[in-house]
Amino acid sequence: MELAIGFKNDKLVGDFWGGLAAMLVALPSAIAFGVTIYASIGPAYAGLGALAGILGAAALGLVAPTLGGTDRLITAPCAPAAAVLSAFAIELVQQDVDPVFIVLRLTALGLVAGLIQLFLGLMRIGSLIKYIPFPVVSGYLTGVGLIIIGSQIPKLLGIFGNQSLWRTLISPEMWQWQSAVIGVVTATVMLGAPLVTRAVPAAILGLLAGVLTYFGLAHFVDQSMLILEGNKLIIGPLGGSAAGMLEAVTGRWRDIGELKLGQIGALMGTALTLAVLLSIDTLKTAVVLDALTRSRHDSNRELVAQGLGNVASACAGGMPGAGQMGATLVNLASGGQTRVSGVIEGVLALIAFLVLGAFIAWIPVAALAGILIVVGIRMIDLKSLHLLESSWTMLDFAVIMAVVAVALVYSLIAASAVGIALAMFLFMREQLTSTIIRNKLDGSQRFSKRVRLGPEMDLLVQRGSQTAIVELQGSLFFGTKDQLYSALEPELGKRNYIVLDMRRVQSVDVTAVHLLSQIRDALAERGAFLVFSGLTHTLPNGRNLAELFERMELTTTSDQVKVFTEVDDGLEWIEDQLLGEQLEQAAELPPLEVYEMQIFRDCKEDALVALVECLERRSVTRNEKVFSVGDAADRLYLIRKGAVRITTPVPGTAISHHRLTYGRGDFVAGLSFIRRAASFSADATAMEDTELYVLSRASFEKLCEEHRRLAFNLMEAIAQVLAMRLSYADKELLATQD
Repeated sequence: MELAIGFKNDKLVGDFWGGLAAMLVALPSAIAFGVTIYASIGPAYAGLGALAGILGAAALGLVAPTLGGTDRLITAPCAPAAAVLSAFAIELVQQDVDPVFIVLRLTALGLVAGLIQLFLGLMRIGSLIKYIPFPVVSGYLTGVGLIIIGSQIPKLLGIFGNQSLWRTLISPEMWQWQSAVIGVVTATVMLGAPLVTRAVPAAILGLLAGVLTYFGLAHFVDQSMLILEGNKLIIGPLGGSAAGMLEAVTGRWRDIGELKLGQIGALMGTALTLAVLLSIDTLKTAVVLDALTRSRHDSNRELVAQGLGNVASACAGGMPGAGQMGATLVNLASGGQTRVSGVIEGVLALIAFLVLGAFIAWIPVAALAGILIVVGIRMIDLKSLHLLESSWTMLDFAVIMAVVAVALVYSLIAASAVGIALAMFLFMREQLTSTIIRNKLDGSQRFSKRVRLGPEMDLLVQRGSQTAIVELQGSLFFGTKDQLYSALEPELGKRNYIVLDMRRVQSVDVTAVHLLSQIRDALAERGAFLVFSGLTHTLPNGRNLAELFERMELTTTSDQVKVFTEVDDGLEWIEDQLLGEQLEQAAELPPLEVYEMQIFRDCKEDALVALVECLERRSVTRNEKVFSVGDAADRLYLIRKGAVRITTPVPGTAISHHRLTYGRGDFVAGLSFIRRAASFSADATAMEDTELYVLSRASFEKLCEEHRRLAFNLMEAIAQVLAMRLSYADKELLATQD
């Protein structure tokens, strides 16, 4: 009991320090993100933006970890949210929308985005979002990073309002050098801090450096900077008390009823973009966390928690957010163990707001801009430049650049649409450039599991050109239709049997089924057969190929189409057709006598007489076991008439793997007999009424003593047949590999 309590306490201590360190990283960024969004409305709204960032960090920290299932994940306001919301606010300002209504629409946007995330999680779409191609995600992140940088440079230079980046850069007379100094010092300290210490988060050190620089300039250069009211260089009053926070929340919800339904509906496109970006950001962080902690998150549960967290944040007047990579890694490195660390981060963010509200009011806007510029720089995926080094990946780099360009020239909303379209394009490109033909073999290169004797095998090799075995893979759809037809067209006029092995096919569309119908009809015109195998497996989309082909009347309207469960069953049927007359004659023949068996063709008559005395005759009915797994392997079975199927049980299942089938004139258990195996590792079952000769180990040893030459010839004959089988198996294996 004491050990258990100590273990829990150790976890709680780790969660506290992890949550504290995560709060120190997340809170400055949250304030900066909030100021970025609301300062776009006007400098007077910077304080409200800082408040929105703090309330977002608190609400998300309290709700998302409580409901989510990912340990150590820290949820807080993030850069994608800042980019989308600030662009949205600027657009409304340009439309001369009343600032009060802009604030209300920002709140409604966060609420709707949270509801969309909740819907995505409940519909179990979270498992799909994380499969968005890397180039699209890279383009998103780089675009967001560049947008953040572009939006913060004017603030770093002390230009407030909605001045464009280009206008700011060409108008140095508008710059405020004090603001620029503060921003540059903040960014420099934040970049250089990890080289000195990692005990204190770099963002905290950068922010402290910016604040100290501000007060240093105020004391020695410009005393007016010490005035709080109307000072555009700082955030300004927050109302940092419980009463002020309550008023900020209740006041907003009193006014939100004035929004019309049509105005809320107009938010859906932006809200969907925001929800997808936040979901990608969260799931990307969760995947990285899984790799570091050897855990596994539940994407759909996490989306539900994130959605409810963003709804709670909107209701509290905070900005939306996602699972933050930086704060999460700091939490992990500082000892965070469970989801409690995320809750502690939210509680500490709320306490910091209530206790340090007066201090936060003096934080320079330029310092926050410096922090965000560093964040934006780190979001740019410079590693993607390596994609230019290979012609194979240049198209992926072009996709990244396209997403970035659309994000910068138009908006992240348009970039999201382009990203989805390019994701489809990437999929199509992958399907079109990958081959659907895994292998194509001649009938003389691959045979069924029905073992044939020398003369029959020679005949099958001679007639093998009548058969083509084609192993298909991947997706059969309109994009790969020509590839499939090009592979089969040369075979249509010269093959009597075309076998299509469908085991590795992942999807089939109507266009591919129509093409297969045309191939079937072309073969049927000349009396040739189309043979399918592997149709019974379920595709990744849950559909069954056999049912699809039946509904499309591909396999049910022609006698020239044959369907088999396994490709070996289809090959055995084809071999039976090719051996037609020989098999019919063999079926009418009586059971073989010893002297008629191929392996004894060189034995003398007196030796055969001695051998007959050692053999036991045995009759086995259809489906009766000749021997079973575990039976003593002290017998050799010579097949006088009928067939014996050898199967190996698959451990833990009721399934048996078909190894080989032996027929009239052949023998079973030769290898076990030669190597003196203790017991059989397979089952032998009669496929029809079967007649056998059985030679026991004891009888063979007696034969060795009395007729050494006969015993030697018998073992030599068995070895020759086994060698022949091995030769064909090697040839088939090489053909399959090629």
